[in-house]
Amino acid sequence: MAIARFPSIVIDCPDPGALATFYGAMLDWKVDISSDWAEVRADYGQCISFQQVADYTPPDWPRQEVPQQMHLDVNVEDLDVGEAAVLALGATRHEHQPGTSFRVFLDPAGHPFCLCLD
Repeated sequence: MAIARFPSIVIDCPDPGALATFYGAMLDWKVDISSDWAEVRADYGQCISFQQVADYTPPDWPRQEVPQQMHLDVNVEDLDVGEAAVLALGATRHEHQPGTSFRVFLDPAGHPFCLCLD
């Protein structure tokens, strides 16, 4: 049985509305913009989210001095159950937890991801 479902990718950026507008136009997806967050969503449910980050520095791909900035959000029905499962797989709970409806973890390579209430 799966621990979580994969609903969206979150991309860090300086202006979520501008980036959502770009991808919404490119993909012909619905755009939803708030002050520091925006999403584009397909009619069939797929979603890409954009998160405003202070002092944003764009990636310098393919070099790694400034790596790519995105993370996964996955939905779970129960945060405690999901946390136990991902910790057992090798994740680490990050010390900074900025919300109550989601929890931030690091994958075994150090990439952040969030478990979000469904």
